[in-house]
Amino acid sequence: MTSSTEPINWKRNLVVTWLGCFLTGAAFSLVMPFLPLYVEVLGITGHEELNMWSGLVFSITFLFSAIASPFWGGLADRKGRKLMLLRSALGMAIVMVLMGMAQNIWQFLGLRAVLGLLGGFVPNANALIATQIPRNKSGWALGTLSTGAVSGALIGPLIGGVLADLYGLRPVFFITATVLFLCFLLTLFFIKEQFVPVKKKDMLNGRQVFASLKNPKLVLCLFVTTMIIQVATGSIAPILTLYVRELAGTTHNLAFISGMIASVPGVAALMSAPRLGKLGDRIGPERILIAMMALSILVLIPMAFVQSPFQLGVLRFMLGACDGALLPAVQTLLIYNCTNQVAGRIFSYNQSFRDVGNVTGPLLGAAVSANFGFRAVFGVTACVVLFNAIYSWWCLQRGPRRAQLKSE
Repeated sequence: MTSSTEPINWKRNLVVTWLGCFLTGAAFSLVMPFLPLYVEVLGITGHEELNMWSGLVFSITFLFSAIASPFWGGLADRKGRKLMLLRSALGMAIVMVLMGMAQNIWQFLGLRAVLGLLGGFVPNANALIATQIPRNKSGWALGTLSTGAVSGALIGPLIGGVLADLYGLRPVFFITATVLFLCFLLTLFFIKEQFVPVKKKDMLNGRQVFASLKNPKLVLCLFVTTMIIQVATGSIAPILTLYVRELAGTTHNLAFISGMIASVPGVAALMSAPRLGKLGDRIGPERILIAMMALSILVLIPMAFVQSPFQLGVLRFMLGACDGALLPAVQTLLIYNCTNQVAGRIFSYNQSFRDVGNVTGPLLGAAVSANFGFRAVFGVTACVVLFNAIYSWWCLQRGPRRAQLKSE
């Protein structure tokens, strides 16, 4: 999208995209606490069927997002990132309205798939900011931006639960659509981008995109690293409440305790991401990436041996502090290794790998806990992170030094 020739105020764009990511994260998570209840409203009542359909409607969004992300990334590189932000926010708002009007489970499942197809606000926001900020501030800026979606995802379930209790399930979808439309308006009026559209015939194809990279093998390694980070994060999600119940024994406030323990990693990530991103700008994001993976392993292992919810909560806070630095470090390394011409596609490919991890992680956690018990999930997750740390360290050692990455 072509805009005026006035200088870009990247700091204002960062603030507005942060708000957009916050609203998007809140909008998505608003409906998550009662998703199984809505499935039940749509006519699915049996226990096994309810579990199956709840899992399907949750995961299908990530699956279709993984499929669609490369297409939207290519369009962003050709038409501009602001246009993709507008397309995503408005498209998701419309789909949310239709979800609130769904009459059966098949309609709802199809709309959840369309939601995945039309998503992509956060990766395009990352691409927009990454191509505008000074390179020596990339870690801090992307770390700060990552806190937007995290903040929204933290506050969304709380607000969604309250709204559902006050107004019922269907109205929450309409409220969510309103939030997404507000995100659309903020993007339309306050985000500025100087972008000259590229003709389709002048666009690089997939092979040329990777050929243009300074280190294609390293970029592919970073994609895999993103996927494994999400696998490790998501593997604990299916068993967390059950594990807390096992630790707490008979208690009347299980939901509150589980909710607190589920949210503390996000709070820790909010605190750590900008600070560790700024540190990464000084000492190198590759060092932050490996160091935080190593610390994650040291925190995950004791989780298998805790004896109380409080101990688990403390360890999950520490894990969140580590996790908050991982994805921003990967994104910073990606922008060091690609040009602005292909940044949209590189970030969209990374989003696809992230979505695959979002689908795979809970499946892994559920399978391990079903066969070996809850505590085994933490051991397996630690092994996954250990593999990721070794693999990432090996790839980064083979890649050029940071100074060379930053040189043009």
